[in-house]
Amino acid sequence: MSTPARVLVVDDDVTVSDVVARYLEREGYEVDCVADGIDALAHAIGSPPDLVVLDLMLPRLDGLELCRRLRATTAVPIIMLTARGDESDRVMGLELGADDYLSKPFSPRELMARVKSVLRRATGPLAAPIASTVLESGDLRVDPASRQAFKCDEIVALTAREFDLLCFLMRAAPSAFTRNELLEHVWGYTYGDTSTVTVHVRRLREKIEIDPSAPDHIQTVWGVGYRFAR
Repeated sequence: MSTPARVLVVDDDVTVSDVVARYLEREGYEVDCVADGIDALAHAIGSPPDLVVLDLMLPRLDGLELCRRLRATTAVPIIMLTARGDESDRVMGLELGADDYLSKPFSPRELMARVKSVLRRATGPLAAPIASTVLESGDLRVDPASRQAFKCDEIVALTAREFDLLCFLMRAAPSAFTRNELLEHVWGYTYGDTSTVTVHVRRLREKIEIDPSAPDHIQTVWGVGYRFAR
């Protein structure tokens, strides 16, 4: 029997934490709940979880800063929860390395779907025999089996979602995909905020392109979306 995934829920709203924890435990996950950012950082470092569900509004250390500090040391998947209506906060969270986000109030069932999707992408194989084939293009090399990417033989630190997006585009090259199509193929959602894709593409370009403003690999196809150019 496989060990259940451990989820760290970080939210100072006890009601929200309790509801989220109950749904997660019902799905078989082990859950720890923490109410502020400083304690959450210490908990995540001392007992690394498989996934963090993170509220933006936290005492002592807010969710954005906590996300930044976690990303400096770990690639643990992060789903952000926010009651803020400002899109800039959501985009900032994604740019800091969050894998996904949900706005409050949210459906617990929708959160469970996001949790399963993020964990599946972070821990599971990429679902086909071709997954073991090393992907190469110029100075870029991606090994799906070890889930590692290299640029000029130097390892590139990618989150689970960034890695899957890069693999998908490289395998499908030179086909172009809309943001909605990428959201479905890589995130597993049939609907959602396409700015999630835009931010992930921008972050990928910053990590793998010589000049992110004039990308050689991940190109914009105007009026469509993105494609990988070999």
